[in-house]
Amino acid sequence: MSKISNVLTMLEYLSKGRKYSIKELAEKLEVSPRMVRVYKDEIEKAGIYIDTIMGPYGGYVLNQSIRLPKRKFVKEDYQLIDKFINLTTNKEDKEKLNLLKDKIMGVYIGSKNEKRELRLMDENLNKYNIFARAIKERRKVKILYYSYGKGELERLINPKEMFLFNNDWYCSAFCELRCDMRHFDLKRIRKIELTKEKF
Repeated sequence: MSKISNVLTMLEYLSKGRKYSIKELAEKLEVSPRMVRVYKDEIEKAGIYIDTIMGPYGGYVLNQSIRLPKRKFVKEDYQLIDKFINLTTNKEDKEKLNLLKDKIMGVYIGSKNEKRELRLMDENLNKYNIFARAIKERRKVKILYYSYGKGELERLINPKEMFLFNNDWYCSAFCELRCDMRHFDLKRIRKIELTKEKF
């Protein structure tokens, strides 16, 4: 498999929520343990942070939910099947090809709908990854936050943890403006910047 395929496959394993040792991942990906460490570095460069558990029973664990890209069919895929359906004279083969065309068509339509959904989610995923990094590195985050009735307000916050409530992600953080803990809805964050300042 290519490097990109291996990185995505490793993420698929880790997204199941269980701990995998470097040896386990190396065996599953059919690469050396050194390459598994390289893949981890590549994943973290993309803003997805993997926790390392030290010791003889250690390994890698992913403590965040991620949506991985799936291979999708495009319009040309089911149009190509049409060509073969028209060329085939065998009735049984035609039926099988028509069934395959229906499956491809269903996935194509589903992936178009999912694409619309993902456009809305990508922005929140980027915010989530910034907060995950800030929590891990204990760095302050500057946000432009929309409050009902008060409009947009710039805040400097010290993120503590992420949590899911009613299918929406929130960041629990100390707000320097209010000098108190606050819960920030990721959807209401207009701008986000990871600062170099530690807390």
